[in-house]
Amino acid sequence: MIVGIDIGGTTTDAVGIKDHEILKIVSVTADDPLAAAAGALGKLVTSLNMSLKDVRVLAATGGGSRLLKNELLGVPVKKVDEITAIGKGGITLANKKKGVVVSMGTGTAIVCVNKEIKHFGGSGMGGGTLQGLSRMLLNINDIKNLDKLAEKGDLKKIDLTVGDIAGGRVGVIPSDATASNFGKIDDTVEKEDIAKGIINMVSQTIAVISIFAARACNLDDIILTGKVTSLKEVQRSLRSIEPLFDKKFIIPERGEYATAIGAAVSILNGE
Repeated sequence: MIVGIDIGGTTTDAVGIKDHEILKIVSVTADDPLAAAAGALGKLVTSLNMSLKDVRVLAATGGGSRLLKNELLGVPVKKVDEITAIGKGGITLANKKKGVVVSMGTGTAIVCVNKEIKHFGGSGMGGGTLQGLSRMLLNINDIKNLDKLAEKGDLKKIDLTVGDIAGGRVGVIPSDATASNFGKIDDTVEKEDIAKGIINMVSQTIAVISIFAARACNLDDIILTGKVTSLKEVQRSLRSIEPLFDKKFIIPERGEYATAIGAAVSILNGE
């Protein structure tokens, strides 16, 4: 078995892969990257009723991977560049050979995968933005709770639309398209509306820059991965952008763990 592990700023994911089949995925939270990596590896092996001897190699990626040595708990460690892991994980899960892979984590990384895997760029907008704004504006620390609250919100009380400014559609842009995030907010808004506005602002910003990246890279498929993609209101906001640009985002199953999967696949393919 090969174990791919993505050591992030807050969460560490580990995935066990054997013969190109995903056996198990686990996540742990720990402030110390080494403790998180060891904990995720141990949790994965235990949940599969295996031992550390069953792990051929640990494919490590993510910011915390730089702190790992050549072995962890006696398992050989091979480090995988995070951009490579993001790209490989995205196209593997989407069953594509090429495309733009967008990793929506604490921030957002955009990777163009064609004949080569290249880092296009990214944005500081991401899960960290959702968490920071929700904590500051709503006293909510868990973005899953933000997501639930946003389901009851009304964007018409938050965002200024094209229709609000122009009285209707402008060319191909429909009247309900966002003209200004939080441009309509006043003293009558409820916390549910603010929650929806926060998620919409972050999600639509990522969606638009991802589409621009696809155009620049001359690629059609846009594959969205990362923990943030699992939120219902994020998905709703992303889908609202699709008709504006005649695009369909691919949000693959297990996309939250794409980077860890990509690290394992890279080693599995001998890269």
